[in-house]
Amino acid sequence: MHPTRELIDTLAGHAALDSETLAQVVGALSGCEEAVTTCAAGMLAAHDTDRMRSSVLRDLDCSDVVTATRRLLTRAAPDDSALITAQLEACLIACRRSEEQCKLTAAEHEHCRLCTDATHQAAEACRRALEVLRG
Repeated sequence: MHPTRELIDTLAGHAALDSETLAQVVGALSGCEEAVTTCAAGMLAAHDTDRMRSSVLRDLDCSDVVTATRRLLTRAAPDDSALITAQLEACLIACRRSEEQCKLTAAEHEHCRLCTDATHQAAEACRRALEVLRG
């Protein structure tokens, strides 16, 4: 069993989402956080930093929102569904904005391609979690 899933299983009955959904979204958000932070660092190291400024800012915004979402999800109680829903919606927006921007330079920079994939996966995980919450 994956360590994240094992930890999440200990929250059974105490979380706003079921264990499977929670494990999937937390895993996707962890991967996204790593990818957008690395991508932003890669863009700052590039020679065309001015051209990449918007991408860097979107990646950093995404990193902050993803981190807050992941942390909130792992400690949320069942009665926190309104807060969780709002946070997942914000995370979905941040991931899509980062994905949209990095997609423009994904052919030029491997870190942007990897970031595009990770933000897409995280956005999809947020979307699925929202579907579960909304029943």
